[in-house]
Amino acid sequence: MQVSSFENCGAIVSGLQLAGMTDSQLTELRAAFNQHGLLFFRDQQLPPDEHLRFARRFGKIVVNKFFKTTIEHAEIAEVRKEKTQQTNIGGGWHTDHSYDDEPALGSILVARTLPKTGGNTHFADLAAAYDALPDILKKRLEGLRAIHSNTHLYGENGLYRLTDLADQLGGMDRVGDAIHPVVIRHPESGRKVLYVNPGHTIQFEGWDFNESRKLLDELYGHVNQPQFTSNFNWLPGSVTFWDNRRTWHMADNDYQGQIRLMHRITLAGAALTAG
Repeated sequence: MQVSSFENCGAIVSGLQLAGMTDSQLTELRAAFNQHGLLFFRDQQLPPDEHLRFARRFGKIVVNKFFKTTIEHAEIAEVRKEKTQQTNIGGGWHTDHSYDDEPALGSILVARTLPKTGGNTHFADLAAAYDALPDILKKRLEGLRAIHSNTHLYGENGLYRLTDLADQLGGMDRVGDAIHPVVIRHPESGRKVLYVNPGHTIQFEGWDFNESRKLLDELYGHVNQPQFTSNFNWLPGSVTFWDNRRTWHMADNDYQGQIRLMHRITLAGAALTAG
């Protein structure tokens, strides 16, 4: 197995088939995942049964509250955009499941049907972004907590509910909020991570909304710089595995009139602790 850095965020893993890998290879993969927080794989033979098998070897699966799942497997979510749809899922920077009290450990996304062009996914490294913050800003963030929510997206009048994706969504009765430290200590790597994201972070606990937005927008602008981001071009057989406690991601919506179908499995995490 070979691991090489990819652009400014993540790493490419080669010389490994996720289906049928050995226990020693799994140990190596865990180490690479903890080091990089984002892994890319090419030319994988990973049908749904093997997708599930790999996920279960790595951790416990958690089912998304809102996405439809495949008919055959209730633990595999469909990230689908039909030819006739204009809106895509995950079209802005976000972190999966940050609105849960115990945010997801990670997500494993497998390409099933791809457009001829477009549909790339962008990623950002929040550990590297934190390291590069000015000391005065790091000091300002100490002890802060932020409110994360899904109501504005999946609630009765949420953003996605008002688009042509509405028929693909469920779980409107399960919307809600969670509060997490703004700077967390990654449970495996021990690194400090900036844990806010544009998709789900609403404001700082105890702060005025407008004052929260000023600082959040400053942080978002800092993270969204080339030195912290990468852009992955999907090909048949591609798989990504990202750490939701350390990364953002965002899917391009530049393939109108074409179908894009991905299968996603999300791994359960635990409550986060302050860095």
